[in-house]
Amino acid sequence: MEFPAYLATMPMHAITEIHGEPGLLARFRLELRAFDEAARGRLTEALDLAAELHRDDRRVREPYLNHLLRVAIRMMHHYQVRDVDVIVAGLLHDAVEDHPDELAAAGGHAGDDATAAALAVLAERFGPRVARLVAAVTNPAYDPERDKHAQYREHVAASLDREPWARVIKISDFTDNGVGVIHTVGPKVTSSARKYRPLVPVYRELVTRPDTPLSAPVKRHILDQLDLAEERFSAILDQPAHPN
Repeated sequence: MEFPAYLATMPMHAITEIHGEPGLLARFRLELRAFDEAARGRLTEALDLAAELHRDDRRVREPYLNHLLRVAIRMMHHYQVRDVDVIVAGLLHDAVEDHPDELAAAGGHAGDDATAAALAVLAERFGPRVARLVAAVTNPAYDPERDKHAQYREHVAASLDREPWARVIKISDFTDNGVGVIHTVGPKVTSSARKYRPLVPVYRELVTRPDTPLSAPVKRHILDQLDLAEERFSAILDQPAHPN
């Protein structure tokens, strides 16, 4: 498939709409040019594992892999992340949460505690730091007696407080879900806006911390994206009632 010469400058949701998963894969490979051969090998291995685990998963209108590619590309391109562990963890950030049994079985740990076993497999294949970062962005089992969205927000604040690099992964994930909310359809538009809107001030505080390992220009870019997410949440949730 032929892609335009300006693919490297296109917004990622524009690539998604026009060129789909093949276009995002091509953009990912363009970003890999900034890395050495060993790093490219690790990142490609992580992408292949993510593609296998999420092969049947969908996000409303698209393959789930598109989301993972955008999270990784955003970190490489917009955040200028060159830490390979962080990008690997970004590609695999939903692997343990969504497919713990499959991941555990692939590493010969079937029958063990699935989440712990899946994290052990990631540690064996990609190193303990990758496993720790994925663990920090993996949702725990929630108390069915409490509001799950409130528990999600509590988990995000607590887990990212102690893992600065996990903040970077989660902020890219949030940007894809929050700013990208207008690219979805149906009831998920409103439910996503309600879920994610209360997290805007949480991420704003986290990204501006001195220990968040991003440059000042990147932090300003992220703050602008958080403003845009809030504008979109407001447009979805704060519409005045139409007069009769």
